[in-house]
Amino acid sequence: MMLVRLMYASRAVPSIDQDELHAILRQSKLNNPGRGITGLLCYSGGIFIQALEGGRSAVSQLYNRITTDPRHTDVVLLSYEEIGERRFAGWSMGQVNMARLNPALLLKYSATATLDPYSVSGKVSLALFDELVATASVMC
Repeated sequence: MMLVRLMYASRAVPSIDQDELHAILRQSKLNNPGRGITGLLCYSGGIFIQALEGGRSAVSQLYNRITTDPRHTDVVLLSYEEIGERRFAGWSMGQVNMARLNPALLLKYSATATLDPYSVSGKVSLALFDELVATASVMC
């Protein structure tokens, strides 16, 4: 099976709250294993950035659903690539712990210490995710 990694960014609708965020994560953790999808989700300041890994068809179907999900606006594809192996295989959907995030890590990759995938390349967003995993800033 062809494996792919897709990263996207989106803005949460203003009405989204913590309960809804937890519901999104619960739904991901429930549904993704059966679809063979793994990945990582980061949410900060009203912005989602997510990496999805799995079979091309399953990842494409999920991304298409996200683009029409009323909880997301301004959905932008950051990167899409065929991969030899998964980087985020340990998570049906890991969540970045923003409380433990060192602002210096964000500054390393962008002009300000805020998460803004709209102003950096997909490569930069992926490098940031790799560091988040390496620094154990991910909650299962």
